[in-house]
Amino acid sequence: MSGIELHKHDLPDGLDLGPLVAVDTETMGLNPHRDRLCLVQLSAGDGTAHLVQIIPAAQGGRGADCPNLKRLLADPGVTKLFHFARFDIAALQQGLGVLTQPVICTKIASKLVRTYTDRHGLKDLCRDLAGVEISKQQQTSDWGAAELTPDQLTYAASDVLYLHRIWEKLRSLLIRENRLDIAEAAYGFLPARARLDLLGYEEPDLFAH
Repeated sequence: MSGIELHKHDLPDGLDLGPLVAVDTETMGLNPHRDRLCLVQLSAGDGTAHLVQIIPAAQGGRGADCPNLKRLLADPGVTKLFHFARFDIAALQQGLGVLTQPVICTKIASKLVRTYTDRHGLKDLCRDLAGVEISKQQQTSDWGAAELTPDQLTYAASDVLYLHRIWEKLRSLLIRENRLDIAEAAYGFLPARARLDLLGYEEPDLFAH
């Protein structure tokens, strides 16, 4: 049975999640300029998900005052493992004022090696690579609520609990297909790509003709 630890405002002092931490975010919507960051999920890959609820000052919270979380996100000695890192890095930059790095993205890895399919969503990777079926039913629920429901917490936790297992499989495939180097180059560029999105270069893409 997987464990879920909900923390208000910040990670607890002294929590060590190791050198590779799965990370995800929940926001009010898909526009980081408009839609606030509500929840940050983290896991060391040990079956426990740590959920940090970001509560704005207007609702009696501390907003971006979460030094332990921000320290981990910026720590050069801790690699942050995402699925679709581009969005989450931008959301964390906008919401907390921290540039998350170094990073790995399982969606990019999947697109580089699972070229036999166009299904690269987290639900697909959980099923195909981890043998786990996850529900996306709570994806569009109200993450800004003061009290999150048990279903929301379970959904949020599922976004990070299986990323280590998925990455293990994808890393092996990247090595087998001789594409690990290009994946690592793409990961190194992701923080800059997220910053470009925040500057308005999402559409049109800065690299388009």
